[in-house]
Amino acid sequence: MEAFNRLSSMLLQALETREPSVDLLDSFVDHWKAITNYYIETTDDNRPVRQTEIPWRLKQMLDILVYEETQQGLEETGPCLEYLLQHKLLETLCTLGKAQYPPGMVQQVLLFFSKLLSQMQKSLLQLVNVYRPVQKLIHLCALPGSHTEKEEAQFLLVVCSRVKQDPHTLRYILEIVDQPAARTAASEQSQPCSRASSLSSEPPLLSSQSDSSPVSPVQPESSLLSALLQLTKSQRAAVCLKAYESLLLLSGLQSEGELLSGRTQLGELLARQLLQLYSLLPLEALQPAELQSWPHTPWSSQFSRCGSDSPADHMTNFFCWLDFLDHLMREAPQVLAVKLAVCVHQLWLVDVLQHQLLHTCEQVVLVSSSVLCAVVRLVQSSSLLDQLVHFLLRTRPLSHLLLQRCDHISDQISVVSLSLVDELLQKPHRDILDVLVLRFLQGRGYVSPAAAGQDDRHTESHEGNEESDGLEEDPFFSDSLLFSDSQLLPPSPLSSSSSAPPPPSTLGSATDVVNSFLCLVPVQVRSAQLLQEGGYESYVHDAHTLVTGCRSLSLLYDWPISLPPPSEGLEFFEGHLLKVLFDRLGRVLEQPYEVNLQLTAVLSRLASFDHPLLHEYLLNPYIHLSHCSRSLFSVLIRLMGELMQRIQSVSNLTDKLLDARRHLLGLNSNTGLEHQTLLRGLIVLEEFCKELAAIAFVKLPLDQQ
Repeated sequence: MEAFNRLSSMLLQALETREPSVDLLDSFVDHWKAITNYYIETTDDNRPVRQTEIPWRLKQMLDILVYEETQQGLEETGPCLEYLLQHKLLETLCTLGKAQYPPGMVQQVLLFFSKLLSQMQKSLLQLVNVYRPVQKLIHLCALPGSHTEKEEAQFLLVVCSRVKQDPHTLRYILEIVDQPAARTAASEQSQPCSRASSLSSEPPLLSSQSDSSPVSPVQPESSLLSALLQLTKSQRAAVCLKAYESLLLLSGLQSEGELLSGRTQLGELLARQLLQLYSLLPLEALQPAELQSWPHTPWSSQFSRCGSDSPADHMTNFFCWLDFLDHLMREAPQVLAVKLAVCVHQLWLVDVLQHQLLHTCEQVVLVSSSVLCAVVRLVQSSSLLDQLVHFLLRTRPLSHLLLQRCDHISDQISVVSLSLVDELLQKPHRDILDVLVLRFLQGRGYVSPAAAGQDDRHTESHEGNEESDGLEEDPFFSDSLLFSDSQLLPPSPLSSSSSAPPPPSTLGSATDVVNSFLCLVPVQVRSAQLLQEGGYESYVHDAHTLVTGCRSLSLLYDWPISLPPPSEGLEFFEGHLLKVLFDRLGRVLEQPYEVNLQLTAVLSRLASFDHPLLHEYLLNPYIHLSHCSRSLFSVLIRLMGELMQRIQSVSNLTDKLLDARRHLLGLNSNTGLEHQTLLRGLIVLEEFCKELAAIAFVKLPLDQQ
């Protein structure tokens, strides 16, 4: 009896394990037949799909497939999934969705595909009877007048997520297959129609294409990429966000970088989106200052605001998309990042922005230059930075014109051009300093051949000698501002160089160099102490921050630590940038305060870099200059001579300087100051000399150890 009971139990257990499989398949087929019977029996063509059993039937079919997979495991294909594949149910559903019969059917199809791909653990996208209908359904997404954007965005996001898990399926979804990998029709027919073969099916060749063709046969208006780009323009934030996330998933496929860059139009499509958003900017209504200082706008921030048609909203859209491209290029494989950056360079920088920068209308030049200034500041991708540097510094005649505009008749254009140079100098790219400055100083043609290798403080060039002697004998130059090394040290160490033993007080030592800049401005025209502003220690602190930032940028540049020997017979030219900067510095007493501030900011930054040529040319007061050459210190010497002549006509100089400083600090509202430009220029000059002294103090101890 016990043996009989045991046998009965085993038979019941066997039936329980087989019955669900049979029941699942029968139930799955019944649900599908109920859907197809609806189309045979119904007579109401206008009845919405939600009022039918179709949504419920599809849900039951999906639940059966998911449950079957949990029972069968990932190694085998269950009978229900096999039925779906062999009878091409997905193809039929896609056709019904395209026909929109009953009304709203495409929404149900999108939901079914999304849940099937996301809930099934098997890799289905490599199956021909799955990726073919997926391709067709993608073609139905992002069409004009669509009312299913939400479902479309979710479906495309699921597809991209599955591609992220199985990168080799990307070429199936994009309908790209390498021609040598195509198999003959005979070999296709020779494969047995079994579960194993269905799981390893390869897509047939879609169309012949030469290996040299850089573009895939996918048409932009019907591809996955263009559908996603179209959805990024949706008015619904949730739809836009999913489209952005999908693009990031695709572009982040490290193993498929060459496929995306060489066989798709992803780079062109993304760059044209930037171009389109830029074309919406109303150039005549934009404020250059606002554009130039535009803050970092994360691409995801646009989904938390209400859209409008204002200029500020158009600017936000543009900079959000720029940040998205920048983020994408940082995450993408290098080959794809470079391709996208090149597309941005050609389609936007060259084809559009260059023409605006060369325009004759001042407003157009101002706005385009301001946009470019903000773009340079905000970009972090090395690939896009490479293209920006190439565009700005190696595009003729644009590169020369941009430097010339640092000394433009329009003060606004001058300021934005100087700002652009300042932003460039803050980017981690060696070519910037090499092209703008270092290649002109490399031969050290500014050094007098007769004085090369000498360190005699008092043997300047003939003109420099006269200016130096006149400076030392001038009664306005007092020793009251001379500092020893110990006096120059701030109360607390700001760097390792600050706490180092002071260099010897010989000609050309740190003390001599610092005091040379500190004593440039005559005592009679100094005004900082009148308001008891921050002492010299504050300048050292700011200089330490500036030098540290410049030093961190140049760590990877492998700059030399010593000066190269001077080249004999080399005619010296300081370069277009330094020429413009020195020319404008010579007019600091007669140009607007804003121009002077930006001008001195650029010069201070250049002086803060650790290259020995920059240190010698910009911070060495005792350099022996060759004939017709000038340095930063020699320009300042000439400027001081002009200053002493011009202040003779200013009565009550001390009081007026005090009023000018108060006005600049916002302590009074007197805008009718007499000699206002001269006084503000003098104040800038005093501050600039202290900045240079502080920079020299921070750099010299380390250099001379």
